[in-house]
Amino acid sequence: MADFHQNGNIATIHNLRTRSTADMTRELETFAATRKISLILPSLYSELEGEALPNILKELAEVPYLHRIVIGLDRADEAQYRHAREFFSVLPQNHVVIWNDSPRMLEIQARLEGLGLAPAEPGKGKNVWSCLGFLIACADSAVVAIHDCDIVTYDKEMLARLVYPVANPNFPYQLAKGYYPRIGSGKINGRVSRMLVSPLLIALKRVVGDRDYLDYLRAFRYPLSGEMAMRTTVLPDLRIPSDWGLEIGVLSEAWRNLAPKSVCQVEISDAYDHKHQELSPEDKTQGLSRMSIDICKAVFRKLAADGTVFTEEVFRTLKATYYRSALDLLDSYYNDAKTNGLYVDRHQEEAAIEMFAENIIEAGHTFLENPAETPFIPTWNRVHSADPDLMTDMLQAVAKDLSDYQ
Repeated sequence: MADFHQNGNIATIHNLRTRSTADMTRELETFAATRKISLILPSLYSELEGEALPNILKELAEVPYLHRIVIGLDRADEAQYRHAREFFSVLPQNHVVIWNDSPRMLEIQARLEGLGLAPAEPGKGKNVWSCLGFLIACADSAVVAIHDCDIVTYDKEMLARLVYPVANPNFPYQLAKGYYPRIGSGKINGRVSRMLVSPLLIALKRVVGDRDYLDYLRAFRYPLSGEMAMRTTVLPDLRIPSDWGLEIGVLSEAWRNLAPKSVCQVEISDAYDHKHQELSPEDKTQGLSRMSIDICKAVFRKLAADGTVFTEEVFRTLKATYYRSALDLLDSYYNDAKTNGLYVDRHQEEAAIEMFAENIIEAGHTFLENPAETPFIPTWNRVHSADPDLMTDMLQAVAKDLSDYQ
């Protein structure tokens, strides 16, 4: 059963099961007549060979209110780019595939490197950032949504509910963050959000004290969701993290740039499942191990920027407090799952908690040793200031790739 609870920090837009997708879609069409809505799909070429993306395209093909779909294609050679063009051609909307590894796009990257403004590393953050730059250069959209290409339970209702709060001109929201229960294959998923972020925020509040920023993050039911929608006026000043702290980083940017009343979370699905990352406890540069370190660093950096002082002693205390908080939450998740006929592997969950506890210390060491580390990609406003022609040249590069590689 849906609930209508509000946490008092940010607005929560629930799905009370009282309105059809068709009715919401009709209203979105009226909004889109004067406030064009675009969608960004950051995609690896390998996702074209997965089970999720064909169904996502089938659902998107039935969405009438989208003005443009921007597909950022990573890790593709020329033949794969050609195949991707054909693969996405089933979309009836205006759409473009940006080949991020094309010679022309690599020239754009080289120009950014020459200015000292290039993304530090390839990945989803760089892909999303490039797509946002393309959309800003197009200058014809009022709303942009972003979601992943590996959602195996995708339905067009997800997109309608995601964009509605920021597309509705009568609402004040500049950013909407999607949330949902992470349930699949008879078990509760979302280990990083459940077993790292939630207990870490509890532990930080106990160790460093009350912080409005911590209350803000704790207000989000699923802070690591990859589904978000924004009004495009916020994009030029948005700093995108280049590491795996992307989702937390964007929420932190919203905290820095926007009033709390301009941010909401919206329930977009009853059940959500996507590709699962490996835990990778033996390699801190891969999988959930690296993700957990990057997330911790993102939170530590933001707290430090707001005046919190971190030391080795603080991080050791934080690790111990986190560990106890995580085990307490594990009991709650286990009992919740059992009540709903779902499975939780307590051994694997505790193994994840142990790894996350170690990675809190690892992230703390990295933070203390490199306090000036700035993993954020520069804003597009800064890029435009340094090279006013770059975004226009990027539009031309994408257009020439489309014409030359038919």
